Amino acid sequence: MNLSKQIQSYRKAHGLSQEDLATRIYVSRQTISNWETGHSYPDVENLLLLSVLFDVSLDELVKGDVTIMKRKIMQTRMDQYTKIMLLFMVLGLISVGPSLFLPDYWWLVMPVVLWSSGLFFAFKLEKIKHEEDIQNYQEIIAFMADKNLDVIRAKRKWAKDRLHKTLIVTIFIMISGLIVFFSALPYLMTH
Repeated sequence: MNLSKQIQSYRKAHGLSQEDLATRIYVSRQTISNWETGHSYPDVENLLLLSVLFDVSLDELVKGDVTIMKRKIMQTRMDQYTKIMLLFMVLGLISVGPSLFLPDYWWLVMPVVLWSSGLFFAFKLEKIKHEEDIQNYQEIIAFMADKNLDVIRAKRKWAKDRLHKTLIVTIFIMISGLIVFFSALPYLMTH
């Protein structure tokens, strides 16, 4: 993160050693060293003390880090939603077999509820992607990386990405079918 460089830069600009800075904000020299190497991050109280000592705004001190933090928070949310979505979808698939032993159409309730819960989290993921312009960022990064390629190579790359996504969906459907088949096998063997 940028804060480590900012602390070191401001400390040197003010003619302070790590020991001097540590003394002024009541932390150890090792703490300052950890901040400057990026091994740890100061808490809000220490950030405020640093901004007052260096006579800079908090925004200026953590310049660039706020964006990185937001990305990390968003990535963490996306990871959590992905895990929850997959859990509900797999449970929905596995529940088909045991549910078949229920009378009438009751066998549909548990798989549909679990699968729907998984879809709910899938929609939350898509909402995050839309809000954060994930697709746009990916396209911009891909464009910047391939800016010297001609149109034909760019179209081939798009087609390859599309094929890759189609393959992932196909494999997911096949694995889902196998999970449902094996979970329903006890029912099929008794009837």
